[in-house]
Amino acid sequence: MDLLRSLPIGLYLEQPVTWLHRIDARVKLFWLVAFLLTPIAANPSWRIAIVVALLLLTLSTRLPFRVWRRQMGLVTVFSLLLLGITMFAPDGITVPSQPRLPVDELALNQSSPAPSSPPNASAPAIAPLPQPTDYGEYVLLDRGVVRVTRRSLELAVRAATLIFTLIYSANLYLLTTAPEEITAGLESLMQPLRRFNLPVTEVILTLTLSLRFIPLVLEEVQNLVRSVRTRAINWKKLGFRSSAQVWVMIAERLVDNLLVRAEQIASAMQVRGFTSPDQHQVRWHQFKLKLGDWVAIAAMGVFLTARVVLGQ
Repeated sequence: MDLLRSLPIGLYLEQPVTWLHRIDARVKLFWLVAFLLTPIAANPSWRIAIVVALLLLTLSTRLPFRVWRRQMGLVTVFSLLLLGITMFAPDGITVPSQPRLPVDELALNQSSPAPSSPPNASAPAIAPLPQPTDYGEYVLLDRGVVRVTRRSLELAVRAATLIFTLIYSANLYLLTTAPEEITAGLESLMQPLRRFNLPVTEVILTLTLSLRFIPLVLEEVQNLVRSVRTRAINWKKLGFRSSAQVWVMIAERLVDNLLVRAEQIASAMQVRGFTSPDQHQVRWHQFKLKLGDWVAIAAMGVFLTARVVLGQ
């Protein structure tokens, strides 16, 4: 079991280098924000269009089938499951609501009975009031237990497309952008905050070290799992109490190993003369907008204009 390569979500793909890899990290970050914000208060057609756009974007990058199948499989299954549950669930509109007591019980008791009309008087015929909509058109499918209405279908589409867009757009961004590019792009965009004496460089350095520390955590977990497997522990004979004690020992060992790794990283930084982020900066990437970046920015303008015109 290789946790560093078997995780289906959140990994960076170094090879092959697609055209999406070459786009500036800042431009891709703006596109990610656009994908996350434009579904808010949008109609179902726009939400479905965003899902189709993400699928076409994935196909245009020509990523290996094994990669995007693993990346998209879990998100698609979860979105379809959410679509089915929400679509067949009650929409809550036809639930009757009646107060326990009359609205004005005192006035109801004091009111005198209305005079009855003579038996020979003919009552005028009351024409039925026209209904604004046909309730039969509101119910799309009614087969006993299975009942689908317009509202439940709309809620299902909204929920499923929103979950798919949130998870898959962020995952596609992480798949085609290196962690150093992400942090360098954030630092470039946060430069105006220096005027307010905010520690931008310290925050970016902390984020960079955190992203670099995640593979070390996965490696330590993988080593501990392998060490437990090689000992062939019979968990049924140990019982619940002894098994819990073993897992507590494993957790303590994991924490100790991670603290040792963190201390080694700190020592390596001190040996290399690291004093403070401002005096010891490492420039991983020199950002410069190219032709493809300007095309992506222009496409973003078209995308936002379509959201205003068509997405309401």
